[in-house]
Amino acid sequence: MENTSPPLALPTRKPRTYLPDTFEVQDWASLEPIFEELKNRQLNSLAELERWIADRSELESVLSENLAWRYIKMTCDTQNEALTEAFQFFVTEIEPKASPYDDAFNHKLVSSEFAQGLDEQKYRIYLRGVRRAIELFREENIPLQTEISTKQQQYGSIAGAMMVTLDGEEMTLQRAADRLKQTDRAVREQAYLAIQNRRLEDKDKLDDLYTELIQLRHQVAVNAGFANFRDYMFAALGRFDYGPEDTFSFHQAIKEKVVPVTKQIDRAHKEKLNLDTLKPWDMDVDPSLLPPLEPFKTGEELLSKTIDIFYHLDSFLGDCLVTMREMGHLDLESRKGKAPGGYNYPLDEIGVPFIFMNATSSLRDVVTLLHEGGHAVHSFLTRELPLNSAKHPPSEVAELASMSMELLTLDHWDVFFPNQQDLVRAKRQHLEGVLETFPWVATIDKFQHWVYENPNHSVEERHQNWVRIFEEFNLQEVDWSGLEHLKPYIWQKQLHLYEVPFYYVEYAMAQLGAIAVWKRYKEEPVAALQGYKDALSLGYTATISEIYAAAGIRFDFSPEYIQNLVDFVKDELAKLD
Repeated sequence: MENTSPPLALPTRKPRTYLPDTFEVQDWASLEPIFEELKNRQLNSLAELERWIADRSELESVLSENLAWRYIKMTCDTQNEALTEAFQFFVTEIEPKASPYDDAFNHKLVSSEFAQGLDEQKYRIYLRGVRRAIELFREENIPLQTEISTKQQQYGSIAGAMMVTLDGEEMTLQRAADRLKQTDRAVREQAYLAIQNRRLEDKDKLDDLYTELIQLRHQVAVNAGFANFRDYMFAALGRFDYGPEDTFSFHQAIKEKVVPVTKQIDRAHKEKLNLDTLKPWDMDVDPSLLPPLEPFKTGEELLSKTIDIFYHLDSFLGDCLVTMREMGHLDLESRKGKAPGGYNYPLDEIGVPFIFMNATSSLRDVVTLLHEGGHAVHSFLTRELPLNSAKHPPSEVAELASMSMELLTLDHWDVFFPNQQDLVRAKRQHLEGVLETFPWVATIDKFQHWVYENPNHSVEERHQNWVRIFEEFNLQEVDWSGLEHLKPYIWQKQLHLYEVPFYYVEYAMAQLGAIAVWKRYKEEPVAALQGYKDALSLGYTATISEIYAAAGIRFDFSPEYIQNLVDFVKDELAKLD
């Protein structure tokens, strides 16, 4: 039921109030006078201080959007050296020079005699972040952070170049992974081994890169007065609502409350497949041995049907995706040379984000676009917020937007799966996947804690501890005999470890929140959907707990709360039988 109303008026960039509308980021020489003016401006009243905050925010928006487009273009074509160089230019020539000014601006703000007069409700989260940034800033970390940013991008280039040849056809690992859903076990095994063997070709390169990143990150933490990079990142990520000990408790709760359920799912999977032993390549095939679900054939069809689903749920949601389509803010299909993964990149000036992903033709791709579409809706709902920083909530909130969208849309998946049997299969696979999110997130997060608590570990120790943690949470029903050599390297497929360290446990926290949003939606759909939108509209003008409360749910990862929500998902799965 795609919207048939008149074409949308596409958003345009708001007129700037500080920088010239024609200003474009070219080089540092053009930016330096702007930074100098902000640094040296006399502030003689509360009104002038607020004007200065707004002007600084506008500059941040301009810089953020310019960097965003450089990143987007680079990831869409990692083989184009000019695009990589344009991104690296910003990272190496703009960011290091801007960083000391940011610290100077923060000091200028908190030391202003008029700062006490700022509206507490409007500025409290902003000022909290400013004070934390002052605590973290060290001049000597600027070149280290530049080096880290440069090295992090090497992961995308290495992974993006990984191809395999199956049945005479060269393909990306994402497309090869679609064969893991094939009913022919030999085809699945061939695809699985081809993917793993291709990854193994770069295992030493990826281990070496990770070692270099660990050492650089540890030095940044030590320079900033922290014992390790974990503690530094908890501060840098603005984790005001919880600490490392809370995440350890969360890991344990997942082990106690979720892992027994996922083991049961795997056991049932093996029985339905009538297998004596379950191998890694058996995990993605439908246990009914029906052909893999193929919900779409092209990126265009994927987008069109997702727009239909959004309109079924709420007209505003559909309008968001249509706007992005009309503005060309989507790159969905997998192809050689694209960076791995998927993302929604906010564009702070225009207020219309960009979605990037590597779709082939799988259910996972449908979920990915729904997920990134949730992030996109979040961007649209915060585009009118006056301060740039308010448009960037912490990931515990950002991922609530995306993961809730996966579940809120579930009742409309018949758009992709008109056949009732296929629809039930899709919902079952997704809900089982929701539960399987928790053990994997706990694995990645617990691994990172160990890595950065022990920054001088050897590669062998890294592999041993990864396997230990992996086996604590994952695939305990699977027979790994003959494949033991693959286990130590499974972590290398997780780009977050390389590019956004410690950004992962939030997925599990937000997954809990998303289940709670969905549970409420099943009980009171109108109020729940409005609460979801109200919560996202807050951006980062409230605490995490306050934002969750606006959605009518709790920011809570206690064992009791986890048990309650896991039971709800189990009940929903039982309804599919």
